[in-house]
Amino acid sequence: MTAPWWQDAVVYQIYPRSFADGDGDGVGDLAGLTERLDHLAWLGVDALWLSPVYPSPMADFGYDVADYCDVDPTFGTLEDLDHLVAEAHRRQLKVILDWVPNHTSDQHPWFVDARSSRSAAHRNWYIWRDGGGPDQPPNNWIRSWSTEPAWTWDEPTEQWYLHCFLPQQPDLNWADPELRAAMHDVLRFWLDRGIDGFRMDVVHLIGKDPALPDDPADLAALSHVPLNDRPETHEHLRGIRAVLDEYPGDRTAVGEVYLLDTARVATYYGDGDELPLVFNFPPLHGPWTAAFWRTQVEIVEREVGSRGAWPTWVLSNHDVVRHRTRYGGGEARARAAAVLLLGLRGTPFLYAGEELGLEDAVVGPDQVVDPGGRDGCRAPLPWSPDPGHGWPGSAPWLPWSPDPVGRSASVQRHDPTSVLALYRRMLATRAGSPALRLGEQALLDAPDDVLVWRRRHGDDERVVAVSFAPAPVAVPGLVGTVEIASDGVGEGGPFDGTLGPDQAVVLRTGG
Repeated sequence: MTAPWWQDAVVYQIYPRSFADGDGDGVGDLAGLTERLDHLAWLGVDALWLSPVYPSPMADFGYDVADYCDVDPTFGTLEDLDHLVAEAHRRQLKVILDWVPNHTSDQHPWFVDARSSRSAAHRNWYIWRDGGGPDQPPNNWIRSWSTEPAWTWDEPTEQWYLHCFLPQQPDLNWADPELRAAMHDVLRFWLDRGIDGFRMDVVHLIGKDPALPDDPADLAALSHVPLNDRPETHEHLRGIRAVLDEYPGDRTAVGEVYLLDTARVATYYGDGDELPLVFNFPPLHGPWTAAFWRTQVEIVEREVGSRGAWPTWVLSNHDVVRHRTRYGGGEARARAAAVLLLGLRGTPFLYAGEELGLEDAVVGPDQVVDPGGRDGCRAPLPWSPDPGHGWPGSAPWLPWSPDPVGRSASVQRHDPTSVLALYRRMLATRAGSPALRLGEQALLDAPDDVLVWRRRHGDDERVVAVSFAPAPVAVPGLVGTVEIASDGVGEGGPFDGTLGPDQAVVLRTGG
């Protein structure tokens, strides 16, 4: 049986505002992105995921959607997106769109109508409650990025509406069948245009306890977002999966399930009838140690693998500090992390710029634009060493990451020792190895500061070893031909039994 494409793919996340600028206004767009598709094909990824490009007031930079079935003029037109999809497919690249099912913008026509009257046609498409009047919200839920209530009093109709994020992002009411049907039609709109799948934003939030009880007192100071885990959501996910399954080509979805408990995250796969892929975020919040990563691998195999589900792995995205900055340790550690990510069993997600070894930008107080404090990881990609770094016209909307000359794509592309060259070699090795793409995985005995695992598929076998140690460390019994070394040293020759500080290797073993 042939595995679905998303199981052995490597997905590359693009934050469109920061990827490439085609019109010179300092904000990335679809035209600029299309011009850079050859970079992705050359790199060796299999799919690209676009953060939202829908019409939006940009209170949360596109995650406040004002129209699910169009493109914001900031990024171009619907025809530009169709052209991007066609050009990506011509290069055998799949395209995944971000879909925001939990909330809209307060400027979406649905919400404009909903707040016009208690009897409005779309009133029940959102979550409204009386509470205790204008001074007492319906419950103690706290919104994200704040200590403020997840409720706003709407004076014209004298009720509170729920928003787990900004007040400009009212939560949708998935208990309403008309809302569910409308959202299913949104998916069909894009699937009909050839979209290969969706990243589903905070999809664990779409089911709410109809009683809307208070959060526990000991958690009441936290955002409600990581606390919402309801059986209603799983029913909604089965409905969503049924829509995907109406279409050929293994259309897929990856759910952002921000629960920080892998056992709970794993339930969102259902019995193969909910999400095909689910992000597991605990690895984004841990240290660079062998003990931590061994534990994460064991937990994922136990909770996800035992269900017959397929894991995902991610080190960076548009919501967290880039892993090179987060881990410290300089370029050597970032290189080792690349081998770690691409050597594990599951679908890896790369975040644009990590293949260049980018760090977070330093963003001054007068440059802050994001309500969640995430500007640093969203800095623009440098394409060339010239003063504009491949961004024509206006300066980009955010400052550059450190060393935009040395970490630019064109400089690194011509340097066989660069971080970009390592990613390309590792992706090519992975593409050519059934063991690395689809093989079973087993942790092996190793010194305390080293993580070693074997991947095997039929006659193909690889062993991956990652040192987290600050000094060289011997790894007894580890033999094979060095196919990949994170520092490039010794590739093509026999492994000498020692890993350098923050070094990782992929060994070809067996026949």
